[in-house]
Amino acid sequence: MQRGLKLLAVATSIVMLLILLGGALVTKTGSGMGCGKSWPLCHGEIVPSEITPELIIELSHRLVSGAGGLLVLALSVWSWIAIKHVKEAKFLSFISFFFLLLQALIGAAAVVWGQSDAVLALHFGISLISFASVFLLTLLIFEVDKKFDAHSMVLDKKMKFHIYGIIIYSYIVVYTGALVRHTNASLACPDWPFCAKTRFFPVQLHEWIQMGHRLAASLIFFWILIAFIHAYKHYRNQKVVYYGWMIAFILISLQVVSGASVVFTRLNLFVALLHALIISCLFGVLSYLTLLSTRSKKTAGQSERKTKTQAS
Repeated sequence: MQRGLKLLAVATSIVMLLILLGGALVTKTGSGMGCGKSWPLCHGEIVPSEITPELIIELSHRLVSGAGGLLVLALSVWSWIAIKHVKEAKFLSFISFFFLLLQALIGAAAVVWGQSDAVLALHFGISLISFASVFLLTLLIFEVDKKFDAHSMVLDKKMKFHIYGIIIYSYIVVYTGALVRHTNASLACPDWPFCAKTRFFPVQLHEWIQMGHRLAASLIFFWILIAFIHAYKHYRNQKVVYYGWMIAFILISLQVVSGASVVFTRLNLFVALLHALIISCLFGVLSYLTLLSTRSKKTAGQSERKTKTQAS
């Protein structure tokens, strides 16, 4: 595979992560209106006359997003040509650019016309889909050189249920986390794991939003643990699946720790950005497991029955 395409794919994946973190930084620092109600310019000026920290954060995010859009477009076109024989390549090339464009349009609409917190919470999720698409496209490019075996997967129905169920549910968890940020509910409950030392349960809307996210996050932690145990028992010979779930469990464990740390450090910016980074990486891993599942033509039981029939 062409070295240039690999470098472009890795660079684009990194930039997409920076876009995700940049969006989280804009939200955490309240810099969404750093450029006023003007887009793509800042306060209607090419070179802003009055520089503020909020303007720098917002403008930097716009510039990185613009550069990311060009990189994703270049990667999509190059991949479409270079690995068109890989069945998932064209689909991923299209949706990676489509969702990045959609994310930019929603961001622009939020600046010019304003949006509700519920709609703004979708912004991070849409960016996440674009990142996952670029990440998967990058893995496809490296797969072509047969660096690892990711085509002979045989998954049973239970494993497929875990994969499809967790990837869908993880998106819901991501949305609840984004809703917490956009409603400024990150510290609505000052204690962890319960809402407060004097009372375990929430009593007002922001506390319900915060505790709802914690409950959703705890459920996905145990679900991924169950899936990892299943992989440990039945898929240690299929290294990509086994290690995929191992990485997923490590990431969700780190996500829980970072989530608690956000509360204990009273919304430390570094910890909050780390929280966003970990969930982005986790979603990328889950997306790859989903890709592997779509390639599995037979269940483990069917494969065993076929082997016994051939032996007899």
